[in-house]
Amino acid sequence: MSPGAAFFDVVSVLREVKMIRAEGLVRIRDLSLPLLRRAAAARSAAVTDAWPVEVENLLRTAVSRLGGGDLQEAASLTLGLAPGMRDRPAADRRRLSAKVYSVSVERFRKSHEEMVLGQIAEQICWLAGTRARGADLSHVPLLAPHLQHRALRIGPVSLTLHVHPVELLRDVDVIVSPLNTHLSLPEMYKASVPAALRRAGAVRDATGDVIADPVHDELLDWRAGNGLRGRPVLPGTVAPTGPGALAAQGVRRIYHAAVTVPRPGTNDYDVTPQDVTAAAARALALMDEEREGFAPPLRSVCFPLLGAGRGGLPPQTSVSALWAALASGTDRGRDVHLVVRRPSLADLITDVLGARRPHRAGDGSPENKETWHRCV
Repeated sequence: MSPGAAFFDVVSVLREVKMIRAEGLVRIRDLSLPLLRRAAAARSAAVTDAWPVEVENLLRTAVSRLGGGDLQEAASLTLGLAPGMRDRPAADRRRLSAKVYSVSVERFRKSHEEMVLGQIAEQICWLAGTRARGADLSHVPLLAPHLQHRALRIGPVSLTLHVHPVELLRDVDVIVSPLNTHLSLPEMYKASVPAALRRAGAVRDATGDVIADPVHDELLDWRAGNGLRGRPVLPGTVAPTGPGALAAQGVRRIYHAAVTVPRPGTNDYDVTPQDVTAAAARALALMDEEREGFAPPLRSVCFPLLGAGRGGLPPQTSVSALWAALASGTDRGRDVHLVVRRPSLADLITDVLGARRPHRAGDGSPENKETWHRCV
């Protein structure tokens, strides 16, 4: 496949970036990095055998676009791009990166590192896509073929379970985004659903720099219009905004659901299943209220696992709380979707909701079957 014919998704690129983090720059030649090699080759005018240098230069360009600060410093350290770091062991690079955020090595590994590497992967995908837009790639799928969604049947109820990052959703009218009761969006570089949607909804210029932040701005306007600039909302409140740049992917609304309550004096949150159910029910009710104001009317809605990130709610508790609202509202012509990043979470949801594995020969039960589809 020629470089111009390649296409890139964040999940696959992130997997290759993690390989480099673990093995180091000095071992790039020993690694299988097909996407990074294609992305690097697409940006290089020369044809040489020094593809590891091309990949390293691609990484440096991606890191240079992170906007400085702790994020860019940690990214340079963790990949060994900082001066004197290219041959340092992975453990040393992780320890120094953790110091940037003043957290323990274990906390950095479990939380910050995923965010840092994810931001690098997103920049690489953008850089590769920018180069590719110079060619005619109208025939190229927008998502990698291994990204999946599953059509689940739970008794008489059907829903679609997406297994990929939330920002890759397409042609879903409404995305419900979990948020704190202050309705305060996290920074774009954070690793969370609301941060990913803010980032994907941002308007960028030809160089990729953000020139407008419409999701954030519309949420501020909603708070001001409802007299909420200086005080939190009640858990279960849902604030609607437009999708910003996500409109190009067929998204028409983002519903910001207040489900996490900040714990004073800490960086922690409290969330209850009751608030998740209330927020999901309110989102469905708001969709009904807004439905006819759009042409065509709003029909499809997608939920992540509300409260299961920083809120700390176990995923099985979150999906059960969501289902308490969704199961009672599926007879109104809605097209209901759920989205998770990892197949293991998709398997958990399938089990919690009682949907069976794909039908096999000898299994005579037609109920609760799960159909797997590949996104194209």
